[in-house]
Amino acid sequence: MKFPLRTLWPALGLAVLPAAASAQTLLPVEQQVPASVRWYEVRTPHFRVVYPAGFEERARRTAARLEQVHEPAGASLGLAGRPITVVLQARNTIGNGFVTLLPRHSEFYTTFPQDPFLPGTLDWLDQLTVHEYRHVVQFDKAHQGIGQLGYLLGGYGGLGLTTLGVPDWFAEGDAVGTETALTRSGRGRIPNFDAYFRANLLAGRQYSYAKAVAGSFRDNVPNHYVLGYFLTTRLKRTAPELGVWGTVLNRYYRFPVYPLSFSDKLRRTTGLRTDDLYRQTVRELDSLWRVEAANRPLTPATELPVAASEKVFTEYQLPQYLDDNTVVALKSGLGHTPRLVALRRGQPERELLVLGLHHNPEQLSAGGGKVAWLEFRYNARWQQQVYSELRVLDVATGRLSRPGRRTRYTTAVLSPDGRRLLAVSTDSSYRHRLHLLDTETGRVLRTFDNPQNQPYLHPRFAPDGRTAAVVRLETEGKRLELLDTENGQARVVLPAANDNISQPQPGPDYVLFTSPRSGQEEVYAVRLSTGEIRQVTSRPVGSYHPALSPDGQRLVFHEIRAQGSRVLEMPLQPQQWLPPTAPAPNRYADELTAREPGARTMGPVLPQDSVSGPVLVARRYRRLPHAPNLYGWGLVQSPSGNGLNLGIRAQDVLSTTQAIASVGFDGVERTGRVFADVSYQGLWPVLDVGVEHGGRRAIGSVPTGGAAERNWQYTRLQVGSRLPLVLTRSRMLTSLSVGAYYQLEQTRNYPFTTRYLSEVGSRPLHVLLGTVSFARTLRQSYRDVAPRWGQSVALTLRDTPFGNGLEARQVAAQGSLFLPGIGWHHALRLRAGYQYQQQQEYRFGSAIFYPRSLPYLSANRLTSYSAEYRLPLADVHWELGRVLYIQRLKGNAFYDGVRAVSGGLRRNYYSTGFDVSAVFNPLRLRTPLEVGLRTVYDSYYQRWQLQPLVLNVGF
Repeated sequence: MKFPLRTLWPALGLAVLPAAASAQTLLPVEQQVPASVRWYEVRTPHFRVVYPAGFEERARRTAARLEQVHEPAGASLGLAGRPITVVLQARNTIGNGFVTLLPRHSEFYTTFPQDPFLPGTLDWLDQLTVHEYRHVVQFDKAHQGIGQLGYLLGGYGGLGLTTLGVPDWFAEGDAVGTETALTRSGRGRIPNFDAYFRANLLAGRQYSYAKAVAGSFRDNVPNHYVLGYFLTTRLKRTAPELGVWGTVLNRYYRFPVYPLSFSDKLRRTTGLRTDDLYRQTVRELDSLWRVEAANRPLTPATELPVAASEKVFTEYQLPQYLDDNTVVALKSGLGHTPRLVALRRGQPERELLVLGLHHNPEQLSAGGGKVAWLEFRYNARWQQQVYSELRVLDVATGRLSRPGRRTRYTTAVLSPDGRRLLAVSTDSSYRHRLHLLDTETGRVLRTFDNPQNQPYLHPRFAPDGRTAAVVRLETEGKRLELLDTENGQARVVLPAANDNISQPQPGPDYVLFTSPRSGQEEVYAVRLSTGEIRQVTSRPVGSYHPALSPDGQRLVFHEIRAQGSRVLEMPLQPQQWLPPTAPAPNRYADELTAREPGARTMGPVLPQDSVSGPVLVARRYRRLPHAPNLYGWGLVQSPSGNGLNLGIRAQDVLSTTQAIASVGFDGVERTGRVFADVSYQGLWPVLDVGVEHGGRRAIGSVPTGGAAERNWQYTRLQVGSRLPLVLTRSRMLTSLSVGAYYQLEQTRNYPFTTRYLSEVGSRPLHVLLGTVSFARTLRQSYRDVAPRWGQSVALTLRDTPFGNGLEARQVAAQGSLFLPGIGWHHALRLRAGYQYQQQQEYRFGSAIFYPRSLPYLSANRLTSYSAEYRLPLADVHWELGRVLYIQRLKGNAFYDGVRAVSGGLRRNYYSTGFDVSAVFNPLRLRTPLEVGLRTVYDSYYQRWQLQPLVLNVGF
């Protein structure tokens, strides 16, 4: 799934126990909607739903639905969730959702996705309600034992730390199981959900538990949603206790602070470790799926040739005919970012275009020699304002056009002559519309009536260019209809049913469509004259995205395989189409539902239905009054390891205001300090203010002569703003950031007659700081070790122009050039930097990169340069018991140099060496870490050194 529902389990690096900071610390920029958007709220006994203006009707329905699921969705864990805020983000075009503790709230991204394998036959907001609320309950289970102690000591950050031992496969798999058990759909009932897992097992690829959890740089490993659904559901089906996972969590949170404790608590409850549960589940699924495959007749089809290696997972999906002999498809995979390729029988693959931020609605379109698709376009400043815009490629000329600006389309298809488009949109008030567009200009020619606001899904033109097939969602389920685009009249072809039909393709006297009615996704045809349904394809793991050739003689589709999806073609022979086969029982979903305690009290969850409950009164939700939303506090060690800080952290649920405050003690100097940082991000520029006051103790030269230990106090202030912009418009990820700050540092009772140039003495320091940074880099595939093309520039100016206090100046510039390496996924980076510094009275820290392993030489003029070559050395699957799983070995050869000039003194030094690092997962964690060793020679000391490296802590 391209935009899976996800829960953000807190990570160690995001823990909100405040550590040491100073007034120079900048809080991270979060995603917001434009400042002009007005927000409102409705409240129920257990939920506050916050929503933008225009979304009131759906907000009330969502609030009522949340109350409906409040107790049933937590029943099997033995808990009903605590009151929580749910934010409805309606200004983007992404279908997603999450729950986080930092601060504690949930967000629903409300655009109805075209991907049929996410909501199935549910309304999108209903799907989010059930799934995300289950995550709320999972987090609330932590309020016991050590988990509750973590909360008391550290707030939600401390609580989050205790959840780190809970596998994310449990969190997502359990939530998928809940949506499956409590609704008529859910991903546990959608065969595409487990299709890649099924393909792996049928191909004999039974991976170890470590690989199934952590993944691979070569092979496709089903994600934690799929793995978790089957692991959690198997135990729910087979354990004598209905609430078995609730018992496991109870035991875990009583004492979670040792390695593999979740697996140990599972063993104490059921006699099975996580590894044992995985092996049993895989054996059962392998047996079930092989029996089904053995009883499935196969329809013959011919694979179109591609350039993919069978050793690395590569996908070819969404095929469409450009002409009778050429098929365009979407290529992607572990080694490729999404791109369009042309495939022909007996000829090599031809690349057409590398895509930008592809919005994949599980649909591609071709017609009239053109190809159309969607790409996300972010508002430069407001990252929750995301558009979905059309791109059209003329294959013959290579011309790429962008018809329309700032649109919210969720899918778009070309007419056979390429002159018109059908596009679906969901606006910021959850209104679903179907538009007829002019391909050249993007002008809306017609918007079809939709008084009942039933979603439009997967439209597709018929060969006549006038009729279009489209799927509609209503209370009873999905229906298939033909729409006359000239007069707007619709004809029902298949009445509504709980059948997850998708991807209709009109033909002469029939409409092709895909459906899971046989137990997996296959292509079917319904005859318009009789209504008879026949099965067109029967493949090992299903058939997807059918398309008819312009002459109506052939059918193309893609099928899922262990090494990646492939495009197949077959002759269109209606006389050989089969009667639909009866599906095999869905043992996991059916038995899960039968044993789900909440299913008895849940009630129906249907699109378009009315949700009972009292009338909810809407009120304005203002950002600033809700800014003091305290969510973290605690006593933690400072980063230096020599002190402690006691602090608090706050952030409102719209991420408008962040604040952190702390008092600390330095164990070396035996002094204290207090600081606070506030960032207001609700305006076009981000406004920052920070202040710090504390004491220092050191030994230095005193006026009476000699050296002595003395105390003094300091105060630092920083006030300014920054403007972070995202300018991505293509496959190049582009950003620009501009900042301007005033910084003050002054002391009181400074006792020494001499001082280091990097310290402020008895005279204050008043600084104006200006920064500009720009980066433009090519999107990376999963296997790339660094960008293979791109540029970055950073400019820094520090000055003391006020004429009082210390005087200093610094001007710096540095740039990087990224180039492709010799081999696949290799990358070369060239860097250069220049820094001028006036440092007679005060010395700023370096504003440019400095050679590795060389001591820093402060000079009036510094010029640095560097070349480094990064490459993957090996993609492996090495395991050391349950302790370690190694995925990749990486290398980096580098040469760094610096030239320092101060007056008549000139010095040149360099360092060179090689890094070797390993990407690995310890203790069955899914998040990888990266550590390594550096062998380096530096010309300053004229010696070789071996140094440890920590390159990525994974959070």
